[in-house]
Amino acid sequence: MLSRYFPILEWGRSYNRSVLTNDLMAAVIVTIMLIPQSLAYALLAGLPPVVGLYASILPLVLYAFFGTSRTLAVGPVAVISLMTASAAGAVAAQGTAEYLEAAVTLAMLSGVMLAVLGLLRAGFLANLLSHPVISGFITASGILIATSQLKHILGIKAGGDNWPDMLGSLAAGIAQTDPWTLAIGIPATLFLFWVRKGGKPALQHLGLPPRAADMTAKAGPVAAVALTILAAVLLDLGDKGVNLVGAIPQGLPPFALPSADLSLIEKMWVPALLISIIGFVESVSVAQTLAAKRRQRISPDQELIGLGAANIASAFSGGYPVTGGFARSAVNFDAGAETPAAGAFTAVGIALATLFLTPLLFSLPIATLAATIIVAVLSLVDLKTPGQLWRYSKADFAAHVATIGITLVAGVELGVIAGVAVGLLLYLWRASRPHAAIVGRVPETEHFRNVERHEVFTVPHVLSIRIDEALTYLNARWLEEYVLERVAEKPELRHVILMCNAVNEIDASGLESLEAINHRLEDGGIGLHLSEVKGPVMDRLKRTDFLEELNGKVYLSQNRAFDELVRDDGAPGLPQDHFLARGMI
Repeated sequence: MLSRYFPILEWGRSYNRSVLTNDLMAAVIVTIMLIPQSLAYALLAGLPPVVGLYASILPLVLYAFFGTSRTLAVGPVAVISLMTASAAGAVAAQGTAEYLEAAVTLAMLSGVMLAVLGLLRAGFLANLLSHPVISGFITASGILIATSQLKHILGIKAGGDNWPDMLGSLAAGIAQTDPWTLAIGIPATLFLFWVRKGGKPALQHLGLPPRAADMTAKAGPVAAVALTILAAVLLDLGDKGVNLVGAIPQGLPPFALPSADLSLIEKMWVPALLISIIGFVESVSVAQTLAAKRRQRISPDQELIGLGAANIASAFSGGYPVTGGFARSAVNFDAGAETPAAGAFTAVGIALATLFLTPLLFSLPIATLAATIIVAVLSLVDLKTPGQLWRYSKADFAAHVATIGITLVAGVELGVIAGVAVGLLLYLWRASRPHAAIVGRVPETEHFRNVERHEVFTVPHVLSIRIDEALTYLNARWLEEYVLERVAEKPELRHVILMCNAVNEIDASGLESLEAINHRLEDGGIGLHLSEVKGPVMDRLKRTDFLEELNGKVYLSQNRAFDELVRDDGAPGLPQDHFLARGMI
């Protein structure tokens, strides 16, 4: 029972020296990668860089106790950082104590919400956002994030909460581009793009083994940080107008009490809920992908608790909302991490960095952090999906494009809400118009297929309709109209068979429509029959009067129903030899 809520008790029992060695090696590699990322994402969130380090210590430790993924690396991520900036910026100006308080409050509220949802076993929430909506939101967020960082590459002042405003602001200030900042930002960006694709082959060409080359290439941002710090010191770039990180507080994260201001909580709870949902969906997707590669499993319900604990820990240590990130989790996986202890060891590495390395980051150009963000988020921009969705599903394409458009024009919060709304509306529209088909028997078989797709046998006085959806209040009236319209087209009809092999449920509204169809057909002298009704559905029907009032029969198979009803004496001119010759009986 305890291991269900504390997964560490499960994997900890088999922990040994070999696993420890692998976890320590992965922790070293992820720590090297996470230091510049944490600084950059804090900058994206509009927070002091050190806050990114604070959000990368205790959250990793708490997730190690409560999380179920063996390789998920928790910490600041780009999309959540952007959403934090949007939410906190709505109540306070960047750089103020109130802004930091709002970010910490977001982490606390998000943590509490996630933990409560986990205790309520609400892991199914991961299924509420469709892939087209999530893909569209992440693509739009990547574009927004990259655009927002161009001002740091150019060394100008610019702002805006949506894409048109950002572009307009950049265009207005581009004449004031600082050449020294540009001389740092452009090479750093190009280097990071190159090392992402060409670093590994180049290192292998120099003689490094493939795995070592891959891990070294992934530490490219550290090289960019070191080189640009060196350039800033040697060229005295701070005095030439290049914005530097400056002094970073040295020491472990302070203990911070989240705000109890009810007015602030009232403003923050909706953004916190959106951050929780997006963060959870992103984290679970990454965790499930990596777990499948090792034939492991995760528990979405327990993941809610693990992420909730991580965010609460972030709030109490002066951090902001965190979740599982794909890039660092993939590095953690590739580096050989075997348990969440690798995350705890990474936290130790980040803590040591805050104690001893922060003075070395004084001369780090802001442009380098912006380049790190741009290169990281542009990998999130998916330009292939719209074309694929257009060819496969116009409805999903509409949801995808609507999410992208609204996020770019109206901002991230409205983009998420609109994406969820569009996804739900499309689901309701599809559910209200389920697929149904008139079917006939394939010659010399007992199989029934759509008359519009296959060469099949039918008879004028029997109509077989296959229903490919549960019958609920969303589609009950549609089914009623569909059946009666088909019946009206066939004046010689004597029997209607509803083939129910795909019907998993019939709710009260669906039952009412079946009763109405039965009465209408009976008034017209037409029998209503059901075939291949599933056991659970039949059990519920037996608890009603419907089966007694049904003017036809319930058949075990569609084939048996068809065999019996084609012999009905209401088919003049079709002797038994007619059916025998065609393999129909």
